[in-house]
Amino acid sequence: MDLLDFSIFTTPEAWISLITLIFLEIVLGVDNLVFISITTNRLPADKQHIGRKLGLGGALVMRVIFLCFASYLVHLVDPLFTIDVGFYSHGFSVRDLVLLLGGLYLVYKGFAELRDMLALTEVKAEHSDEHKALHLITLPQAVGTIMVMDLVFSIDSVITAVGLAEHLIIMIIAVMLAVFLMMAFIDPISDFINSHPEMKILALTFIIAIGALLIIDAAGFHTGIELMHISLEKLMVYFAMIFSIVLEVIQMRYHSNLAKWKAELVSQQGGASAKAGEVGATASEEGAGAGKTKN
Repeated sequence: MDLLDFSIFTTPEAWISLITLIFLEIVLGVDNLVFISITTNRLPADKQHIGRKLGLGGALVMRVIFLCFASYLVHLVDPLFTIDVGFYSHGFSVRDLVLLLGGLYLVYKGFAELRDMLALTEVKAEHSDEHKALHLITLPQAVGTIMVMDLVFSIDSVITAVGLAEHLIIMIIAVMLAVFLMMAFIDPISDFINSHPEMKILALTFIIAIGALLIIDAAGFHTGIELMHISLEKLMVYFAMIFSIVLEVIQMRYHSNLAKWKAELVSQQGGASAKAGEVGATASEEGAGAGKTKN
């Protein structure tokens, strides 16, 4: 692969490959964005922005290095050893082991964060130094965790990129553009997730579901059906997540409209009561004045 061969962009095939890879990187990067949002939420407020950017920047470096060893990536799917117990037989490759370890960590991370949410650890951290020490992590911890987990999230998309594009420059440009787009939207996405407990719970269940999906995939249980180079199992999880988010947004909008209507109703009732009080006071004054006139 010639990295500096820009003449390939004179062909329509190169542009089709580039657009396809950018689309895949963005779609397959959704779980990465959710993980980054959850992880950087444990940073002090003044370091969350830089933590997200450094995490994505480190992830970009890792992916580019990953792509530079594209010829080696083909061998990541070659079985290292096989487990055969009669009813189950599967050859585990480097890819499978990475997915297995990453999936186990995501399941653990999701359940641990859910447990902390139910224990109100984040809320208590705002009022207690003891809980703050348990909740917060350092910037190097956050960035390191994001970079390592990005390898897990990106291994399939990188292998797919190698299969789709013949030129390294196309793969690197696609990854860079996708990461730059993520950098542009990571802050509003993270703020939205972390400022709404319902969305954070959905995000954590999504992390657990993705972790379980990685474990199942690593164990060799998959349909083998793909749509736009995305596995059917992952598409089902994405669809369920999108459906849940849409329902949650509708419910949030309903509660917001209901709260506004109740506030307006209280304001109107308060205004009516005040007006009635003014009328009553005026009537009393007029009655008192009439009494004085008679006297």
